[in-house]
Amino acid sequence: MNNFTFYSPTEFVFGKATEAQTGTLVKKYHGTKAMIVYGGGSVVRSGLLDKVKQSLTAAGIDYVELAGIQPNPTDPKVYEGIELGRKEHVDFMLPVGGGSVIDTAKAIAIGIPYEGDFWDFFIGKSVPQTGLPIGVVLTIPAAGSEGSGNAVITKLDGLRKLGIRTPEILRPVFAVMNPELTYTLSAWQTASGITDMMAHIMERYFSNTQGVEIADRMCEGVMKAIVNEAPRVMSEPDNYDARANIMWAGTVAHNGTCGVGCEEDWASHGLEHEISAIYDVTHGAGLAVIFPAWLTYAAKHNVGKVAQYAVRVWDVPESDDLQAVAMEGIARFKAFLHSIGMPVTLRELGIENPDIDLLVRKFHEDKGKVAGNYVHLDSQASREIYELAR
Repeated sequence: MNNFTFYSPTEFVFGKATEAQTGTLVKKYHGTKAMIVYGGGSVVRSGLLDKVKQSLTAAGIDYVELAGIQPNPTDPKVYEGIELGRKEHVDFMLPVGGGSVIDTAKAIAIGIPYEGDFWDFFIGKSVPQTGLPIGVVLTIPAAGSEGSGNAVITKLDGLRKLGIRTPEILRPVFAVMNPELTYTLSAWQTASGITDMMAHIMERYFSNTQGVEIADRMCEGVMKAIVNEAPRVMSEPDNYDARANIMWAGTVAHNGTCGVGCEEDWASHGLEHEISAIYDVTHGAGLAVIFPAWLTYAAKHNVGKVAQYAVRVWDVPESDDLQAVAMEGIARFKAFLHSIGMPVTLRELGIENPDIDLLVRKFHEDKGKVAGNYVHLDSQASREIYELAR
């Protein structure tokens, strides 16, 4: 096991009607004027936004609003939020929604006190030193951004989709999580979220670090729980316990607990980011296409952990033929993805003629000549994975 520092101060307020506590929580964490960040649509129609506003008013918290955040969030809304926050002297960020909304709020939180361009943080030109505190009212379990120090934004100029990881600055101070708020999610949103959280765990699980039994068993246990709960939540969307288990799984998948002591991979996310940046597809659905292709490549070059994954997560019988075990596990993973309505090829995702050359070029421009840790990906390897994903 590698040395590690694990810092996770988020207060999770989980359960029915917890959104009523939002104002009290903002006040607890010294907010006096919040920026409510949201997409629109469902949070307005459901009445959730009004409930949040009423809670803030009851606690004596002023607020301004930034609406219209889209999936695969882009930099114009971040710049708009930074300008609004400075003008209104906002001292607290309050995203109400899923990962795209939360990530936008995080970028605004570090952009407001920074004298330069917030994009400096995403290209590695600067490192955030401070940021506004962030509290979350979660409506879509998927990205895990409610408990992580990560954020991903796409810059429209050049379609660069990049992320940062600054847990000491960007972890939310609280996350309000009411599973009832997820009852109205579409089957597509639910399945995409399930895939996203599975991928977050696998990025940590596929590691060459030895002596990480705790991390391995945590990853395997959470993945099996997701696989068991997924059919129930898809067939019974208003089943509270199923929704609650999936919601908490999304947080555990990405708050760092599953990866402590491990060298993580994250190449698959990088490969997918190029797809969603260029073709504007749902991130979870893109991962459903990329991860089986990456696993197939990994099984050829470093079969051990892929075979272990097949046995422990997908109940493939053990055998001396590790390659066969690994490939059966990948087949069962793909069958699971299909069972919840996810695509497993670019064609199924609606991309008939992907520009493989462009995807490969942009991936290595963003991630360097060699990416990944479990298996190292040069341009030939990344091209093979994109081809496998066709």
